[in-house]
Amino acid sequence: MKYEVTIGIPVYNVGKYIRMTMESALAQTFGNIEFLVLDDCGTDGSMDIVREYQQNHPRGKDIRIVCQPQNGGIGRARNRIIEEAQGRYLFFLDADDTIIPNAIELLYENAVKYKAELVYGSYQRIEEFEGKINKRDCCYPCRQFLNEDEFAVKVYSDYGFLQATIWNILIRMDVLQKNQLRFKAINYWEDFTLTMDLPTYVIRVVLLPDITYHYFCRNDSLSNFQKRQKISKKEIMDTIQAVQEIKDSSVRIREKCYFPQRMQKVMITDFYIVCSILRNQPIIAPAFSKREIRDVMRSPLTIGEIIRFHHTRLVNVFLYLLGVLPPSVFVWLVKKIGKRKGFIL
Repeated sequence: MKYEVTIGIPVYNVGKYIRMTMESALAQTFGNIEFLVLDDCGTDGSMDIVREYQQNHPRGKDIRIVCQPQNGGIGRARNRIIEEAQGRYLFFLDADDTIIPNAIELLYENAVKYKAELVYGSYQRIEEFEGKINKRDCCYPCRQFLNEDEFAVKVYSDYGFLQATIWNILIRMDVLQKNQLRFKAINYWEDFTLTMDLPTYVIRVVLLPDITYHYFCRNDSLSNFQKRQKISKKEIMDTIQAVQEIKDSSVRIREKCYFPQRMQKVMITDFYIVCSILRNQPIIAPAFSKREIRDVMRSPLTIGEIIRFHHTRLVNVFLYLLGVLPPSVFVWLVKKIGKRKGFIL
């Protein structure tokens, strides 16, 4: 590998933010970095700003621009970055976010110290809506997972323990390459399937309490899915299909001790998707039928397989039964549960 670390930055119409992102990347205290910028064919001059840095910044020689033949969306952009990266480790940085100056140095030192395949930094979520700024720290405990299945057991047994996003993780490139791990070619939750699967491919993982990443959430952020006036049914169906593939592919880990917890986590994710559909029904076009909504919760397992689980049996049975209820009964029950839990207003 030519570099120790590649920072991969997918760029599409982020002219308002790309300067702060590039400044934070180029200010890294760690020296051996490739700055791989993926041009996804935007139209707002974002890449002109990147080329300005490439020509004039002291680290400009380490900025490499790769151009897509046409706009392909964030999933394809991330995949191209994996294919092009020259670093031994890969770090994804979204083009409207920032990292602290010693982010890569801190993550890399822990990767080397513990021979880790993944190192997660903590992050700060910064919401900028209607002229107001709200900051919230999302911090991991300081912890090392160094034994087989230890990390996966923790991830799948605690739903909210790990972020579902790919940024702010230092990933050893050989994990992605030898397992042919790629993102779904969609624009929302494109990283869910990969981050859900990663724990099954690694052993040594480090979590850091240090905030290394600033994640900005704004009205024009791609990830700010629920602030839109209209949501395409196809976009939601793409997400549902991505989760379905996670369910279907789980066959390869059926014998793992964490398999029941993983199935529970995936099915709970389906439940959240259903609640989101019901909450946003007025702005989804075309509309979902009750049967389509119910079918989101279909389990790939039989009730017999679930009953043989040694743990999380009751929750998995309940989630299975939701998926076989009559559609009208299913929608009524999920609305009741969703309203009680605050998922549906």
